[in-house]
Amino acid sequence: MNAILGAPSEAADGPPATALPPPGELAELVAREVARQLAGFRSETERARADLRERTPEDRASIVVFSGELDRVLAAFVIATGAAAAGLETTVFFTFWGLSAVKSKTATATQKGFKQKMMQLMTPGSSEGLGTSKFNFFGMGAVMLRTMMAEQGIASLEELMAMARELGVNLMACTMSMDAMGVQREELLDGLTYGGVASFLASATRSRVSLFI
Repeated sequence: MNAILGAPSEAADGPPATALPPPGELAELVAREVARQLAGFRSETERARADLRERTPEDRASIVVFSGELDRVLAAFVIATGAAAAGLETTVFFTFWGLSAVKSKTATATQKGFKQKMMQLMTPGSSEGLGTSKFNFFGMGAVMLRTMMAEQGIASLEELMAMARELGVNLMACTMSMDAMGVQREELLDGLTYGGVASFLASATRSRVSLFI
């Protein structure tokens, strides 16, 4: 009857309107909400930037020297010195046969077992004892290569190694390979750093240039 007569009803009225806060309080609430959303946006942006930095290569070069042959080690140091001269932070990682390149010819090791002593006798005692990968002929190939390089005024391997040190190249010996082949720190050159695969990969994964020689 009330609906017919046009009288207001509860269904027509609906819920009572919520009173707005005073203007000053409303402005403060809006400012807090904006600050909260901006903080979340900044946090997401920083996470995205950090992830991008992790995946972006840096000005680094990482070289693995697995070979213990004169010409290949020469190539590694030519590239390493060139990279360092170009401004790249360069690491050369010597593993397995490559350890012979950084042995000191005057150093001696003690407390070695029979197998370790045999391995020492069968591998070069320093960079000067490295043979060539082709046409070595019991060391004659290495002598010929060194002579030909000297005649052309090309730096020797030992000179390139000294140059690499001056340029700040990080020469790292693989500790796992040292243990496997019975090589002790006392047998290696001074000034080397030591590390395993994880240490090398920390640099290699951020490098623009990665080589295996």
